[in-house]
Amino acid sequence: MSAIWKETGFVENDPWVIETEDRKAGEGERALVPFAEVVENGLAGNEGAGVVLGPFDDPVALAPLLDRIEIIALTFPAFNDGRAFSQATVLRERLGYEGEIRAVGDVLIDPLVYMLRCGFDSFTVENETTIRRLKAGRLPSVNRHYQPATRPSTASGGYTWRRVAKI
Repeated sequence: MSAIWKETGFVENDPWVIETEDRKAGEGERALVPFAEVVENGLAGNEGAGVVLGPFDDPVALAPLLDRIEIIALTFPAFNDGRAFSQATVLRERLGYEGEIRAVGDVLIDPLVYMLRCGFDSFTVENETTIRRLKAGRLPSVNRHYQPATRPSTASGGYTWRRVAKI
């Protein structure tokens, strides 16, 4: 079982599908196109596209196409693989991407707060414990941060370089 979660709660009828041999986008659904295919062939049509990046994919290659990409799914192949954190930060801070960034793969409850700080908007959650905690509204509470983030900090005082200034 998998579910799509955003800070506003679980999403019903999300149209985005990562296609596999067993699962294809059906009526009313939209396929997330693999990164390699987008880099090789570009994007067809003018409607917002969806792209899925693996851990080795460089999001900078998408820079000329970002205005036509509605959603980018970044892959967490294992709980100890954090390359998607860097990809999200590059997309938000360096490339100025304002569309949806979705975490897919091994999404667990503990790093979810840090994923939000790096710019993730939505999460494909398969872990039963994570789903239960999100349904109960039990996100981990992290009050102090030692690194800057793409999201503004609500904390006052401390070191200004550790958080994004509110604009």
